[in-house]
Amino acid sequence: LQRKTGATIFAYAVRDPSRYGVIEFAPDGKVLGIVEKPKQPKSKYAVTGLYSYDSSVVEIASKLTPSARGELEITDVNNAYLQRGQLFVEILSRGTAWLDMGTPESLMEAGSFVATLEKRQGFKISCVEEIAYRMGFISPASFKQIIAEFGDCEYGRYLASIMENQNEYSIKKQG
Repeated sequence: LQRKTGATIFAYAVRDPSRYGVIEFAPDGKVLGIVEKPKQPKSKYAVTGLYSYDSSVVEIASKLTPSARGELEITDVNNAYLQRGQLFVEILSRGTAWLDMGTPESLMEAGSFVATLEKRQGFKISCVEEIAYRMGFISPASFKQIIAEFGDCEYGRYLASIMENQNEYSIKKQG
């Protein structure tokens, strides 16, 4: 994601868009609006809840007022960017897994999906320590300290294996 100004929201094609916030598009692909749980959805693209904002989000959020539910709504932030002409949508492609977890059943399905992938592939999904280490956000010394803090548990052993297999990962990544 290279955009430095505005807001980017991520959308995903779903079977039953009336269960979600839905993005309405003009024929040219420009965003016209976002409607929460519409009875008659204007597209099949659900807002995923993944957003990227520039620094003006602080000013926008500070001006929000509570909704009828008594809460500050992220949709109001997105609509403020839309009114400024600075709301962009990235559609997550087929092959990308986005899992809704808004019901007990969908939460259970998501957990089962993640557990299956982790078991088959031997990698953790969204392991922030691993990501930070691989991206160079934390040093090897800091990573070793984190591993030590977890101690001898499954998660600690997983993190230790990342460091032990670093050379193998680098070879595969380059080849």
